[in-house]
Amino acid sequence: MNQLDIIQNKIHTKESIQALISIWRFKEQKIVFSNGCFDIIHKGHIEYLAQAADLGHKMIIGLNTDNSVRNLKGESRPLQDETSRLTMLASLHFVDAVILFDEPTPYELIKAVQPDYLVKGKDYNEEDVVGYDIVTERGGKVITIELTPGYSTTSIINKIINHN
Repeated sequence: MNQLDIIQNKIHTKESIQALISIWRFKEQKIVFSNGCFDIIHKGHIEYLAQAADLGHKMIIGLNTDNSVRNLKGESRPLQDETSRLTMLASLHFVDAVILFDEPTPYELIKAVQPDYLVKGKDYNEEDVVGYDIVTERGGKVITIELTPGYSTTSIINKIINHN
C-alpha cells in the first residue's frame, strides 16, 4: 500500500469507524478523541495532538466541516477546505482516524465513538468539555492539555495580514 492510500484509509465516517473501534476494543486498546477546526495546522496543534495521542493506543480526531467552521468562526473561515484539513491530519503518524462532523459540537460523534479519553486544551474546564457526560459515565477521563504559548490560527492569520 502506498503512502497516499495509508492516509486516505485513516479518513472515516461515523459509521465506517465502528468496525475499527470494535477491533480496537476487542484488543483492549484505549481510544483517545479530540476535535477542532485545525484550519492552519501549526506547532501548537502538533504538540497538543501528540500529547493527546500519548494517553492511549488509538487517536481519533473529529474535524469540523467547512460549514461548521463558518458557523463558528465567520464567513472568512476556514482558509483551507475540509478535504485539505482531513488529509493533513490523517498524514500525522500518531493519528489513527479523522472524522468530519457538521453539527455545532461533536456530541453525537463522541456518543458514537465512546472514547476512553476525551482531550481538549487547558482553555477548557474539564466539566465544560462537550461529551464530558458520555465519557465519564462509562469510566473514561476528560483531560485538558496545556497549549503551546504563542501559537494559534488567529495569530498566524493576523501576522500574515500585518506583514502585508
